[in-house]
Amino acid sequence: MRRTAPNYFRKGLRTMENVQALMGALFNASLVIMIMATMFAAGLTTTTKALGSVFRNILLVVLVLLTALVLRPLVGWGLAAVFSLGTASYIAMLLLAACPGAPLGVKFAMTAKGDLTTAASLQVLLAVIGSFTFAYTANFLIGASGLGEEFSLPVAELIRTVVVLQIVPFLVGMAVLHWTPERAVEWRPPTQKIANYTLLIVIVLALLGSWRIILDMFGDLTILAQALFVVIMVVLGYFISKGDSSIRKGTGLLEIGSNSGPVFAAIAIAFNNDPDILGITTALVFVQIIVGTLVASYMGKGDGEEEGAPAEGAPAEAPAEAAPA
Repeated sequence: MRRTAPNYFRKGLRTMENVQALMGALFNASLVIMIMATMFAAGLTTTTKALGSVFRNILLVVLVLLTALVLRPLVGWGLAAVFSLGTASYIAMLLLAACPGAPLGVKFAMTAKGDLTTAASLQVLLAVIGSFTFAYTANFLIGASGLGEEFSLPVAELIRTVVVLQIVPFLVGMAVLHWTPERAVEWRPPTQKIANYTLLIVIVLALLGSWRIILDMFGDLTILAQALFVVIMVVLGYFISKGDSSIRKGTGLLEIGSNSGPVFAAIAIAFNNDPDILGITTALVFVQIIVGTLVASYMGKGDGEEEGAPAEGAPAEAPAEAAPA
């Protein structure tokens, strides 16, 4: 019996390792499907006419880009420094702050009865540009924070990843909508369901692997820092904008959500799915969703306009529905 006990112990360890390897493979596969389905669905709802109508408002576009690509990362960096977050929490805050353009922002705009045409068009722009700037911005923030060279992100690999997983599916979706609109209408609902379901799978697998870390965060300041980040970005996005209240609601709420696909990809590529960073990042995405929903509901309270209606003078043609974050 003394000889067999270590064998049982080794078998148990091998079983646990196999389970962890299987969960990791499922997580990575679900992540890839979620990102590609999200961007393909966004392309299926985006026309060149709708994009052009918004992009001709040059000042609005510049203000939104300035807020999302410059002020947003600085706010996340500042809050992480002020609250003296731990290394894993610090990195999670920086990664999320450096990656704007989540389609979730358009859903917030709908809840607040903002201009959906403006919100959806600018979300696509932020997602595309943010895919290229994310690695450089995150690399700069992590290096400037003194977290060490070992946390440097592989810029070229991340750019290749976002091009293949995001830009290409998005352009294919736009091409389908342009050439065969009836096919785009037919494919849109199942594609969005796939994106929604795989996002849930990604979150569940991340929770299963990191639930202890998430519970420990309730005694930490990381959740408070992320909640303040959401509120500050809504205020900045609302006032650093151009247009009426409906447009400002859209630009403000667009700043809340982080494009989680590249962030999770960065954690997988650069940090080998580190359970601390993965668990904290998952929890912070939940904070964005919860606080963002509350803020959007308050902003839409008592508004006489029909929910989701475009503002007066806004382009008539808009993407029908945003893909999930």
